[in-house]
Amino acid sequence: VQLQASGGGLVQAGGSLRLSCEASARTFSNNAVGWFRQAPGKDREFVAAISWRGGSTVYADSAKGRITISRDNTKNTIYLQMNSLEPEDTAVYYCAAARSSSATRYFSGYNYWGKGTQVTVSS
Repeated sequence: VQLQASGGGLVQAGGSLRLSCEASARTFSNNAVGWFRQAPGKDREFVAAISWRGGSTVYADSAKGRITISRDNTKNTIYLQMNSLEPEDTAVYYCAAARSSSATRYFSGYNYWGKGTQVTVSS
């Protein structure tokens, strides 16, 4: 079971980044996927999640209107498009595979986690 996040980097406030999470076929099979982030000195927090077929999405309040989650099941890849980035978005971003096909914001709903990718937003 493997999940690999990529696409992080340094961006100025107001800029955009698109993160990708590539999963092994086994990880991807029939599973919802979520993105979480952890800023220095803070707990890991939920950002967004998408159901197996992509028809249902869930967002944290801080993400609504600025961040879009999507997936391409033909490529076993999940995306996180982040626009209007703010310094408060600086964190390590992780993708995770859920236990079921339904999108969820709850940590307990995820059983596989990938290594994160660093996003730094400068003011």
